[in-house]
Amino acid sequence: MPPVNQRVLREHHLALVLRHVASQPGPVSRADLGAATGLTRATVSGIVDELTAGGLLSEVDPLPRNGAGRPATGLALATTGPAGLGLEVNVDYLAAAVLDLTGATRVLCTRHRDQRGRSPRRVLADLAKLAAQAAQQAADEGLTVAGTVVGVPGLVGGDGLVRSAPNLGWRDVDVAGALDAAGAGLGDLRVENEANLAALAELHAGTEAAPSFVYISGEIGVGAGIVLDGRLLRGARGYGGEIGHVTIRPDGPSCRCGSRGCLETYTNLEVLLRDAGLPLSTEDVDDPVARLAAQAQAGHASTLAALAQAGTALGIAAADVVNLVDVDTVVLGGVYARLAPWLAAAVSQELHARTVTSAWAPVTVRAAVVGTHAAIVGGAGSVVRQILEAPATWLARTP
Repeated sequence: MPPVNQRVLREHHLALVLRHVASQPGPVSRADLGAATGLTRATVSGIVDELTAGGLLSEVDPLPRNGAGRPATGLALATTGPAGLGLEVNVDYLAAAVLDLTGATRVLCTRHRDQRGRSPRRVLADLAKLAAQAAQQAADEGLTVAGTVVGVPGLVGGDGLVRSAPNLGWRDVDVAGALDAAGAGLGDLRVENEANLAALAELHAGTEAAPSFVYISGEIGVGAGIVLDGRLLRGARGYGGEIGHVTIRPDGPSCRCGSRGCLETYTNLEVLLRDAGLPLSTEDVDDPVARLAAQAQAGHASTLAALAQAGTALGIAAADVVNLVDVDTVVLGGVYARLAPWLAAAVSQELHARTVTSAWAPVTVRAAVVGTHAAIVGGAGSVVRQILEAPATWLARTP
């Protein structure tokens, strides 16, 4: 067994080289890696060989020749080998996605069905089947699931136990245990709040996103992920971000959480459909959010009024977050992203009126750049980032 300092040095070099390749817009050469990292040619060669043998790097077409001699072989992140699997349980659908090391979505599966009234065991048995389908599709493309993250719309403890998911009617559900009992065989698995995962997807989307923002996720439920200085704010016990249960009016409608007048009771998808005079079912073949957007675009008064009321409620709750933790951006995610053209003005108006710093530190309101599947992209992406940050851990698992 090598001395500890040699092992640590090797792990550092593996991560240094892999991160550099991952950060570049195109393939790099071994000489480029040496110049960028300061490592010797022999060290770079050995590290590259190890990363290539472990399925993390691949050789690509030679780079354009720069001067005399043969063109250098290019190196890029492998598009086969380890990948991340993201799974999501939401009120009206189950979803799965597989991302490769480049962050590309290689597999995407969604099953629409209202999960309310179904036992957690049945729901998670269906999720296990969807996970198996996604893993098989990934295997057909030469990918191996290296880890799995499951997003759920509720309070998730540090032990992965779903303490409460009011819109599903879940309490103290062991998601990992239920998936294992269903024969999912997912190995390394983590459970997380779906809005937190969506916020992570937005943070790592490769855009010029602010490092501090609140991501508000609108579905049948409403949640938030708060990012401060590039780090997810989970709270002391991991239960942060429940913006859907911020009180808008103390004497307002009853909420599934047991309180009254919560943000969710004014802004969830079913409320928007009801107030716009559209069918409440979200399982239709037709996209209910597209119907809302079409009616708003056509100037339907009831739809515009419903969206204005929702935007006002969202702005009131978002102002509370800004006043407490001083984020400079509010990101409208989930169904709100597609409805942002009709929500953003009311949100901004409330933020301007209610944040104490608005006169000199205005808050930006924008739509999320990651699409409908942000939670599963965020979950799968977190697995990929773990590999890129600590490749030695993955290599230790390979023959």
